[in-house]
Amino acid sequence: MKKLTCIFTILFSLIITGNSLYGQWEKLIGKNLSNWEQLNGTATFKLEKGIITGTTVLNTSNSFLCSKKNYGNFILEFDTWFDPKMNSGVQIRSESKPDYQNGRVHGYQVELDPSSRAWSGGIYDEARRGWLYALDQNPAGQKALKNNDWNHYRIEAIGNSIRTWINGIPCADLIDDMTPSGFIALQVHSIGTDASKVGLQVKWKNIKIITRNPDKYKTPYTPVIPQNSYLDNALSDRELKEGWKLLFDGKTTSGWMNAATKNFPSSGWEIKDGILTVNPETKAANGGGDIVTTSKYKNFELIADFKYTKGANSGIKYFVDTEKDNGKLASIGCEFQILDDRNHPDAKLGKAGNRTLGGLYDLIAPVNKRDNGADKWNRATIIVKGNHVQHWLNGQMTVEYDRGIPAWKELVATSKFKTSPGFGEVTEGRILLQDHGNVVSFKNIKIREIK
Repeated sequence: MKKLTCIFTILFSLIITGNSLYGQWEKLIGKNLSNWEQLNGTATFKLEKGIITGTTVLNTSNSFLCSKKNYGNFILEFDTWFDPKMNSGVQIRSESKPDYQNGRVHGYQVELDPSSRAWSGGIYDEARRGWLYALDQNPAGQKALKNNDWNHYRIEAIGNSIRTWINGIPCADLIDDMTPSGFIALQVHSIGTDASKVGLQVKWKNIKIITRNPDKYKTPYTPVIPQNSYLDNALSDRELKEGWKLLFDGKTTSGWMNAATKNFPSSGWEIKDGILTVNPETKAANGGGDIVTTSKYKNFELIADFKYTKGANSGIKYFVDTEKDNGKLASIGCEFQILDDRNHPDAKLGKAGNRTLGGLYDLIAPVNKRDNGADKWNRATIIVKGNHVQHWLNGQMTVEYDRGIPAWKELVATSKFKTSPGFGEVTEGRILLQDHGNVVSFKNIKIREIK
């Protein structure tokens, strides 16, 4: 009897141990699709032998097979295969509401992308803000996907952190708190009227999720890939460790002043709901004007989210010397152009697009540009290391150049800055937000000095 009791105790212990290791996973594919529902488009979804297959059809919007249950904090894994000629994705923390675009599915989408841009594992905000994490900043992640083969995805959504892996390779590291919970959905992308893409398939199997104490099972954090944070006027733990500082706290004008008067404008600039806006409608006499940082910067990485109104013109300038020639050049500097290219005439002036959004104003036209459009937030990133400078717009590099070299001097000599000796060659300078007489907003302005 004692022997049997001992055996039973050992078996029970093994069962408990096994459950603690593996019992946390919940399978999301059952014998049928009763725990899923289809929303929006009319592409077909079929479950057979544990595999869900989505197939494209003509003349329909994006189609989503959505979990009936919402999920907040979780670890999700699945295997997927998709035709190399199609794009797809898996929605997480997503929603469908009657009062939002007539029920259109929106929220975070983890990308399935077989194209040459290779953004699989990136994070797209479907029907809302656009790309939050493109993989141009993560070359190793771009190589993770095996085209025309089964791939294993892992997604950890815990608190305001969303991280992704494909085949064990880290792809995205996003910090965002817009939507803490929502459904999971499998997407079949619209093919519109392209008859050549009828019948393309995307497949999913082994879909499983951990929802009980996922923090216990998450992958230990290491800063191996860039992190994108969209916390409004706040810094993530990693950003704090890496030396980032807010240039705008969302509440005050601290750290900013008028480029000419050295005082912050009494009108023409306003702060509301954590957003800094240049608004000519509120400008009184001697109000408004360009504003600059009270500190100067030499080598740095600057991030600023901006939103322009229809037909607006503005810019983010750097290497601004407000003291030179007794302040005569207080608003002159290299400029990350902010412009509504579709509606502002300046887009057609200059040379070959060198006055358009994301470019180096009047000097270098942008490439690989992805503009979210008027009245939507875009992200500007400027990276300066010595004389080497890069502009990034929404996760894609649009401009790269070196200051001070002969090619730079030739470029300046044929621009509107040819009468400004030594333009763009100061060792350090201020950051400037331009008042060009149009409504443009800024938030999440932060900087990290590079040694």
